[in-house]
Amino acid sequence: MMKITVWEKPNCVQCMQTKKELDKRGILYQTRRLDRSPKAIERFKEMGLMSAPIVETDDRRWSGFRANAINGLAQHLRHERDLGINVPLVPQVHVADEVEDEGEQK
Repeated sequence: MMKITVWEKPNCVQCMQTKKELDKRGILYQTRRLDRSPKAIERFKEMGLMSAPIVETDDRRWSGFRANAINGLAQHLRHERDLGINVPLVPQVHVADEVEDEGEQK
């Protein structure tokens, strides 16, 4: 499964917008705090990524709120899913309370 990380800062509007768009598309991700990782900040600056959030996947990386990049990621994940690669686009739901047929006797 592709690992997606959103590096965020506290009270960051672009960070909140990015996570909202990922959530809307059902894309699973983890969050990390930029303000708690000086090494990550330095590494991203060296790459030219200067604004939060910074989104990292297995094969792409961008900074700031970028709806086009989120759309591209969603399309990529759908394509992999169509190829049979295990890429959950929506949070996995555990079905524990299945309803029995009304006519079924125990």
